[in-house]
Amino acid sequence: MPALLVDTDVLIWHLRGYPQATQRLDRLSGLTLSAISYLELVQGMRNKAEVLPLTAAITQRAVSLMEALALSHGLQIADALIAATALEHDLAVLSGNVKHFRSVADLQVEQFKP
Repeated sequence: MPALLVDTDVLIWHLRGYPQATQRLDRLSGLTLSAISYLELVQGMRNKAEVLPLTAAITQRAVSLMEALALSHGLQIADALIAATALEHDLAVLSGNVKHFRSVADLQVEQFKP
């Protein structure tokens, strides 16, 4: 499995004091987030993270994902941008909400269980 892009829900569990989330994050060599996840947490984040900015390529891929999956699979904007970021950077996504990403072809997702 490639390196991991951490989804917002795992970070929220960490910030809420769930030890499983903290332990899982501690096992990562570094914290890598989509700009969307960072924006969702900017007020609650205390630790520095590598934030991957939105680029034209990520935006275009997210648009393609939304066009293909929003109606048929309920893909939401933030999840499309997170998935597109992971795909563009050849990262897997660490998420407790695997169902949000299940419909995205070629995206590797590691299930996080709090």
